[in-house]
Parts: sequence; structure tokens; C-alpha cells
Amino acid sequence: MKQTGCYRHELKYEISRREYLFLSRRLRPVLAPDKNARLDGRYLVQSIYFDNIYDKELMEKKNGVLRREKFRIRYYNGDLSHIRLEKKMKYGSLSGKESTELSEEECRKLLAKDISWMLRRPEPVLKELYGKIRHELLRPRIMVSYVREPYVYRAGNVRVTFDFDIKTSLYHLPQLGDSFGISAADSPQTAVLEVKYDEFMPEFIGRMLRTEGICRQAFSKYEICRRFG
Repeated sequence: MKQTGCYRHELKYEISRREYLFLSRRLRPVLAPDKNARLDGRYLVQSIYFDNIYDKELMEKKNGVLRREKFRIRYYNGDLSHIRLEKKMKYGSLSGKESTELSEEECRKLLAKDISWMLRRPEPVLKELYGKIRHELLRPRIMVSYVREPYVYRAGNVRVTFDFDIKTSLYHLPQLGDSFGISAADSPQTAVLEVKYDEFMPEFIGRMLRTEGICRQAFSKYEICRRFG
């Protein structure tokens, strides 16, 4: 099982197309592109989020609960040979993550509510999800997909990403490999800027990100996608 070992700072901003163009031109000369990005510098992120029948995770986000967690299945560029189960933990603006690999067969069983195999795996994150499915009625709720343009800076383990074209699976139960969806953004011209770092963010990056009109927000892709159901 992969685990961050500590919480990281996570800051989010909703920005316009013009602000994206301005910031990305500033960052490209000094930050490296993510090695996992495609030739165009981007990749597709697809996540299937879990929630219970009472929408516990959604309501905690809406109500501003300080300490939260959610489970999701995540893969990239439609590649089902590398699937992760992740538990995302939030404490204010700090975030942590535990994850483990799933095979395509295991993932399809999980989405089909066949969870008996989970007890044969040793990872705590799988056993915790098994318990929540059994006793808290957690279930796959919705798929969220978006295109991400990532940049990294080694000092401080800084990661700056721009996310575009946020889509949701709407009302149907999400299926592995779904490639369609309904746009969930208020405007197709907006993007989500995320900045993640460990103990510190280099001052020069902070200065580059300071732009008039950009305000930090408690932005949740899961929340905006759940507006439709």
C-alpha cells in the first residue's frame, strides 16, 4: 500500500481562461512538466467516487466539516492496467492519501458489489473500505473526469496543476471505462488551479501565482458534479 506518511498543503482556485494562459506562461520556464503527461503535456483523470445512501461525504463537504475522508477508484488516460483505490483525507487545507493497486478484475467485482475477495488482501485501506461497504452502506456513486495539465518542482515537493473540462456520469451508476459524460463546470472557459506542497512552497512560486482577481476557494470537483444528482 502506498501512503503519503503525512498531510500536504492543498490550495485551490477557480480561474478564467485568460488567467490560465497568463499563469501557465509564467510557470513553464521554471517548473518541469509531469513525466506521466502525454506529448501535449496533459492527461485524462477518471475517478469513481463512493458515498453512502445518505450522501455523507457530500453533506460533510457542503457543511464545511473540517476533517473528512472519501474513497475513490482512479485511473488515467483510460488505461485499465493501472487502477488505484485511494482514500483521500482532508483536514482543512491539508490533505493526505492512502492507496493500493487494483486489478481490472478486482475493480469490476467491486463495482458489481462483489466484495468477498477484499478480505483476502492485506492492505488496511481495502479492509476499511470493505467495512464501510458492509456497515455504512458505502457504494460507487458517480464518475468524475477531467483533463489535467501538471507541473512539478522538486524543492518542497511542489505540484501545480490546471484542470479543465470537468465531466460527470450524471445519474447512471458509473462503470469502469466510461468515456462519456455531462459537463459539470459553470463555464467551459474556466479551469481549476491546484497547488500542493509539503512543508514549504518556494517564495518565487508564490510570487508567480499572485495574480489580481484570483482568490483561494474550497473547490470540490465531486461536489460540483453531484449538483446533477
